[in-house]
Amino acid sequence: MKKHIPNVITTLNLICGCLAITTAFEGKLYVAAYFLIFANFFDFADGFAARALNVSNALGEQLDSLSDMISFGVAPGVLLYQFTKHLNTINEVQILTDNPWLFYLAFFIPVFSSFRLAKFNIDTRQTSSFIGLPTPANASFFLFVVILYFHPDLPKIIDLNSIIFPIIGNPLIMLGFGVIFSTLLVAEIPMFSLKFKNMKWKDNKLPFTFILLWFFLLLTTNIFAMPAIVIIYILFSTFKHFTSKTAS
Repeated sequence: MKKHIPNVITTLNLICGCLAITTAFEGKLYVAAYFLIFANFFDFADGFAARALNVSNALGEQLDSLSDMISFGVAPGVLLYQFTKHLNTINEVQILTDNPWLFYLAFFIPVFSSFRLAKFNIDTRQTSSFIGLPTPANASFFLFVVILYFHPDLPKIIDLNSIIFPIIGNPLIMLGFGVIFSTLLVAEIPMFSLKFKNMKWKDNKLPFTFILLWFFLLLTTNIFAMPAIVIIYILFSTFKHFTSKTAS
């Protein structure tokens, strides 16, 4: 019986992804974003449960990838599509109004996510780290941008609204993020994993540092910490990759 527990949790991830798609098309974008938060939680929990129960099977591995494709591929693509259309009704960008097909650039996310997940399944290099941006991190950026947009008055020590909102409130810029982040999904750029080997600082300096940085940003800027840490994660990994190539 216990061998099925991780698969049940993975199925909850899938259900949350389906609900996120439905609510996004209904225009309840912030609700869709919350469903994707739950999908992220279940995506973490299924792997944790499998390790804790010491169970593993081929079905679970395939189910995990297929669920991730829905929750972290299709759902964030639909969310970005609906979000940018909503933004354009408030802050119209003429090029988007004249060329509405540009909104379909949001579906770069599910297309490249499919390649990312397929590549991950057959790439033996990605056992302890990642090659390319993980799909949950990509989805997290967009879902927290949506939450940040609809909840601008959350309490915070450092108020960055005057800087952030001209960016996340511009539909063309957000579509640009969608295209750029989609290409990063399949980029040959090593990105470290936040999984801990143990609880010792010397063995986990990088994960500990990023968690402490995230916690500081969360305390000072509230929800802005979530998309910000994804950008920092990408920039750090990219910088580390190219400096190591230059050194060699």
